[in-house]
Amino acid sequence: MKFTTKKLQAVMGILLGITMNTQVNAMGEDDPLLTKIMIDQLEKRYTDGEDPWMLEADVWIGKDLHKAWFKFDVEQVDGKLEEFEVQALYSRAIDPYWDFQVGWKHNSKPKPDSDWLALGFKGLAPYWFEIDAAAFIGESGQVNLSLAAEYELMLTQQWVLSPEAEVDFYTKNDDAREIGSGLSDTQLGLRLRYEIRREFAPYIGVNWTRKYGGTADHARDEGEDTNDVQFVAGIRAWF
Repeated sequence: MKFTTKKLQAVMGILLGITMNTQVNAMGEDDPLLTKIMIDQLEKRYTDGEDPWMLEADVWIGKDLHKAWFKFDVEQVDGKLEEFEVQALYSRAIDPYWDFQVGWKHNSKPKPDSDWLALGFKGLAPYWFEIDAAAFIGESGQVNLSLAAEYELMLTQQWVLSPEAEVDFYTKNDDAREIGSGLSDTQLGLRLRYEIRREFAPYIGVNWTRKYGGTADHARDEGEDTNDVQFVAGIRAWF
Protein backbone atom coordinates (compact mmCIF):
# COMPACT_ATOMS: atom_id res chain seq x y z
CA MET A 1 0.00 0.00 0.00
CA LYS A 2 1.56 3.26 -1.13
CA PHE A 3 1.19 6.34 1.02
CA THR A 4 -0.72 9.37 -0.23
CA THR A 5 -2.19 12.39 1.48
CA LYS A 6 -5.67 11.14 0.56
CA LYS A 7 -4.99 7.79 2.25
CA LEU A 8 -3.76 9.49 5.41
CA GLN A 9 -6.86 11.70 5.42
CA ALA A 10 -9.04 8.62 4.93
CA VAL A 11 -7.42 6.80 7.85
CA MET A 12 -7.76 9.87 10.06
CA GLY A 13 -11.42 10.18 9.08
CA ILE A 14 -12.11 6.53 9.90
CA LEU A 15 -10.43 6.81 13.30
CA LEU A 16 -12.28 10.00 14.14
CA GLY A 17 -15.53 8.37 13.07
CA ILE A 18 -14.92 5.33 15.29
CA THR A 19 -14.00 7.57 18.19
CA MET A 20 -17.10 9.71 17.88
CA ASN A 21 -19.55 6.88 17.18
CA THR A 22 -18.48 4.82 20.20
CA GLN A 23 -19.24 7.80 22.42
CA VAL A 24 -22.79 8.54 21.26
CA ASN A 25 -25.05 8.58 24.32
CA ALA A 26 -22.26 6.91 26.33
CA MET A 27 -21.61 9.38 29.10
CA GLY A 28 -23.52 12.52 28.16
CA GLU A 29 -22.22 15.93 29.10
CA ASP A 30 -19.99 14.49 31.83
CA ASP A 31 -17.59 13.15 29.18
CA PRO A 32 -16.62 16.12 26.99
CA LEU A 33 -14.66 15.92 23.77
CA LEU A 34 -10.98 16.73 24.41
CA THR A 35 -7.92 17.35 22.25
CA LYS A 36 -4.21 17.51 23.00
CA ILE A 37 -1.05 18.29 21.03
CA MET A 38 2.06 17.02 22.80
CA ILE A 39 5.49 18.01 21.45
CA ASP A 40 7.62 15.64 23.46
CA GLN A 41 10.87 16.55 21.72
CA LEU A 42 11.70 19.37 19.33
CA GLU A 43 15.46 19.48 19.47
CA LYS A 44 18.76 19.88 17.72
CA ARG A 45 21.33 17.13 18.26
CA TYR A 46 24.99 18.10 18.09
CA THR A 47 27.19 15.39 16.57
CA ASP A 48 30.60 15.01 14.97
CA GLY A 49 28.97 15.30 11.55
CA GLU A 50 25.87 17.15 10.37
CA ASP A 51 23.57 18.15 13.23
CA PRO A 52 20.00 16.82 12.83
CA TRP A 53 16.75 18.41 13.95
CA MET A 54 14.36 15.93 15.61
CA LEU A 55 10.63 16.06 16.28
CA GLU A 56 8.60 13.58 18.32
CA ALA A 57 4.96 14.58 18.77
CA ASP A 58 1.54 13.10 19.63
CA VAL A 59 -1.88 14.47 18.72
CA TRP A 60 -5.12 13.01 20.03
CA ILE A 61 -8.81 13.81 20.01
CA GLY A 62 -11.52 11.95 21.88
CA LYS A 63 -13.00 11.24 25.29
CA ASP A 64 -12.04 9.26 28.38
CA LEU A 65 -12.36 5.80 26.84
CA HIS A 66 -11.97 6.28 23.09
CA LYS A 67 -9.48 8.45 21.19
CA ALA A 68 -8.07 8.93 17.72
CA TRP A 69 -4.31 9.11 18.30
CA PHE A 70 -1.58 10.23 15.90
CA LYS A 71 2.18 9.93 16.45
CA PHE A 72 4.88 11.68 14.44
CA ASP A 73 8.63 11.03 14.33
CA VAL A 74 10.67 13.30 12.03
CA GLU A 75 14.37 13.89 11.39
CA GLN A 76 15.77 16.66 9.23
CA VAL A 77 19.45 17.12 8.32
CA ASP A 78 20.84 20.12 6.45
CA GLY A 79 17.35 21.12 5.35
CA LYS A 80 16.54 17.65 3.95
CA LEU A 81 13.98 15.24 5.38
CA GLU A 82 15.87 12.08 6.40
CA GLU A 83 13.18 10.23 8.36
CA PHE A 84 9.41 10.57 8.48
CA GLU A 85 7.12 8.23 10.41
CA VAL A 86 3.42 8.67 11.15
CA GLN A 87 1.09 6.43 13.12
CA ALA A 88 -2.71 6.69 12.94
CA LEU A 89 -4.24 4.75 15.84
CA TYR A 90 -7.48 3.99 17.63
CA SER A 91 -6.77 4.20 21.37
CA ARG A 92 -9.03 2.49 23.94
CA ALA A 93 -8.61 2.93 27.69
CA ILE A 94 -8.48 -0.50 29.36
CA ASP A 95 -7.39 0.74 32.80
CA PRO A 96 -7.09 4.11 34.55
CA TYR A 97 -3.41 4.18 33.53
CA TRP A 98 -3.29 2.15 30.30
CA ASP A 99 -4.52 2.43 26.70
CA PHE A 100 -4.59 -0.30 24.08
CA GLN A 101 -3.79 1.07 20.62
CA VAL A 102 -4.32 -0.40 17.17
CA GLY A 103 -3.90 1.12 13.73
CA TRP A 104 -1.42 1.85 10.99
CA LYS A 105 2.19 3.03 10.79
CA HIS A 106 3.78 4.47 7.67
CA ASN A 107 7.45 5.22 7.01
CA SER A 108 8.09 7.39 3.95
CA LYS A 109 11.72 8.16 4.79
CA PRO A 110 14.18 6.60 4.34
CA LYS A 111 13.15 4.95 1.10
CA PRO A 112 11.57 2.58 0.22
CA ASP A 113 8.20 3.38 1.78
CA SER A 114 6.78 0.83 4.22
CA ASP A 115 3.41 0.25 5.89
CA TRP A 116 2.73 -1.66 9.10
CA LEU A 117 -0.15 -2.90 11.20
CA ALA A 118 0.38 -1.37 14.66
CA LEU A 119 -0.62 -2.99 17.96
CA GLY A 120 0.51 -1.62 21.30
CA PHE A 121 0.03 -0.42 24.84
CA LYS A 122 0.74 3.04 26.25
CA GLY A 123 0.55 4.07 29.88
CA LEU A 124 2.09 4.25 33.34
CA ALA A 125 3.89 1.25 34.85
CA PRO A 126 4.50 0.88 38.61
CA TYR A 127 6.73 3.62 40.07
CA TRP A 128 5.37 6.00 37.36
CA PHE A 129 7.44 4.86 34.42
CA GLU A 130 5.85 6.01 31.14
CA ILE A 131 5.77 3.05 28.75
CA ASP A 132 5.07 2.90 25.02
CA ALA A 133 5.31 -0.70 23.77
CA ALA A 134 4.26 -1.80 20.28
CA ALA A 135 4.46 -4.57 17.71
CA PHE A 136 4.47 -3.55 14.04
CA ILE A 137 3.65 -6.20 11.44
CA GLY A 138 4.89 -5.31 7.98
CA GLU A 139 5.28 -6.75 4.53
CA SER A 140 6.54 -10.31 4.01
CA GLY A 141 5.92 -11.11 7.67
CA GLN A 142 8.49 -8.68 9.01
CA VAL A 143 7.80 -7.81 12.66
CA ASN A 144 9.26 -4.86 14.56
CA LEU A 145 9.03 -4.87 18.35
CA SER A 146 9.57 -1.47 19.93
CA LEU A 147 9.75 -0.48 23.59
CA ALA A 148 10.21 3.04 24.98
CA ALA A 149 10.33 4.01 28.65
CA GLU A 150 10.63 7.40 30.35
CA TYR A 151 10.70 8.62 33.93
CA GLU A 152 10.30 12.13 35.33
CA LEU A 153 12.26 13.07 38.43
CA MET A 154 11.07 16.35 39.98
CA LEU A 155 14.18 18.09 41.33
CA THR A 156 12.14 21.20 42.21
CA GLN A 157 8.74 22.55 41.21
CA GLN A 158 10.24 23.68 37.87
CA TRP A 159 13.38 21.60 37.25
CA VAL A 160 12.69 18.09 35.89
CA LEU A 161 15.29 15.41 35.08
CA SER A 162 14.03 12.88 32.56
CA PRO A 163 15.94 9.66 31.75
CA GLU A 164 14.58 7.59 28.87
CA ALA A 165 15.37 4.43 26.92
CA GLU A 166 14.26 2.97 23.60
CA VAL A 167 14.99 -0.40 21.98
CA ASP A 168 14.01 -2.03 18.67
CA PHE A 169 13.97 -5.66 17.50
CA TYR A 170 13.27 -7.08 14.02
CA THR A 171 12.45 -10.66 13.09
CA LYS A 172 13.99 -10.56 9.58
CA ASN A 173 16.85 -9.00 7.66
CA ASP A 174 15.78 -6.18 5.36
CA ASP A 175 18.65 -5.08 3.13
CA ALA A 176 16.52 -2.51 1.31
CA ARG A 177 15.98 -0.62 4.56
CA GLU A 178 19.40 -1.49 6.00
CA ILE A 179 17.93 -3.43 8.92
CA GLY A 180 19.32 -6.61 10.47
CA SER A 181 17.36 -9.25 12.35
CA GLY A 182 17.40 -9.42 16.15
CA LEU A 183 18.37 -6.47 18.32
CA SER A 184 18.65 -3.57 15.90
CA ASP A 185 19.31 -0.42 17.90
CA THR A 186 19.06 1.19 21.31
CA GLN A 187 18.79 4.79 22.43
CA LEU A 188 19.41 6.22 25.90
CA GLY A 189 18.76 9.83 26.81
CA LEU A 190 18.97 12.16 29.78
CA ARG A 191 17.29 15.57 29.55
CA LEU A 192 17.04 18.37 32.09
CA ARG A 193 14.19 20.79 31.50
CA TYR A 194 12.99 23.98 33.14
CA GLU A 195 9.22 24.40 33.14
CA ILE A 196 8.59 28.09 32.54
CA ARG A 197 5.01 26.92 32.59
CA ARG A 198 3.78 23.36 32.91
CA GLU A 199 2.90 23.52 29.20
CA PHE A 200 6.27 24.88 28.00
CA ALA A 201 9.81 23.89 28.94
CA PRO A 202 13.20 24.34 27.26
CA TYR A 203 15.75 21.62 27.97
CA ILE A 204 19.31 20.42 27.45
CA GLY A 205 20.66 16.91 27.62
CA VAL A 206 22.67 14.07 26.16
CA ASN A 207 21.58 11.26 23.86
CA TRP A 208 23.40 7.98 23.14
CA THR A 209 22.53 5.72 20.21
CA ARG A 210 23.97 2.35 19.24
CA LYS A 211 23.30 -0.07 16.39
CA TYR A 212 23.79 -3.84 16.57
CA GLY A 213 24.21 -6.88 14.37
CA GLY A 214 23.18 -6.58 10.74
CA THR A 215 21.94 -3.02 11.26
CA ALA A 216 25.41 -2.02 12.47
CA ASP A 217 26.99 -3.81 9.48
CA HIS A 218 24.87 -1.75 7.08
CA ALA A 219 25.86 1.45 8.89
CA ARG A 220 29.57 0.60 8.59
CA ASP A 221 29.14 -0.11 4.88
CA GLU A 222 27.68 3.39 4.49
CA GLY A 223 30.51 4.95 6.49
CA GLU A 224 28.20 5.79 9.40
CA ASP A 225 28.94 5.50 13.11
CA THR A 226 27.37 2.60 14.99
CA ASN A 227 27.88 4.27 18.37
CA ASP A 228 27.15 7.97 18.79
CA VAL A 229 26.88 10.39 21.72
CA GLN A 230 24.97 13.59 21.00
CA PHE A 231 24.38 16.71 23.05
CA VAL A 232 20.86 18.08 22.62
CA ALA A 233 18.96 21.32 23.16
CA GLY A 234 15.26 21.76 22.56
CA ILE A 235 11.77 22.46 23.86
CA ARG A 236 8.90 20.39 25.21
CA ALA A 237 5.38 21.78 24.97
CA TRP A 238 1.74 20.79 24.97
CA PHE A 239 -1.54 22.49 24.12
